[in-house]
Amino acid sequence: MDPDSAINEFLAAPAFAVVGASDDPYKFGHKCYRCYLDNGMKAYPVNPNVTEVLGNPAYKDLLSLPEPVQSVSVITQPYITEKVVDDAIKAGVKNIWMQPGAESELAVSKATKAGLNVIYGGPCLLVVMSYRGK
Repeated sequence: MDPDSAINEFLAAPAFAVVGASDDPYKFGHKCYRCYLDNGMKAYPVNPNVTEVLGNPAYKDLLSLPEPVQSVSVITQPYITEKVVDDAIKAGVKNIWMQPGAESELAVSKATKAGLNVIYGGPCLLVVMSYRGK
């Protein structure tokens, strides 16, 4: 699938998860989560180290979400992304977007072998959505 089609499929989901969401406005996990919300999209913050992000409850992992999501943005260290991919497969996720710096060869390989629509290696959600923040 070409990159534009992969991104369009990802963004067509009814709900999203942001793994690595942060309440620190200077971190990309915060900016990505806020980008979804500011664009009127339903998104869940996933971070085992915080209880809430932007006033919304944060979840410890993808398997703890209150509803299944089809698309997951990942803003974590590569070794954590590898575990996130395992959880995404278990949770029935269809699309995973490893934001720049989150990807690893193993994570991409696992997700691809599981049949997920995998976006990695350059495109950033914030650039694609022309997000400037508030």
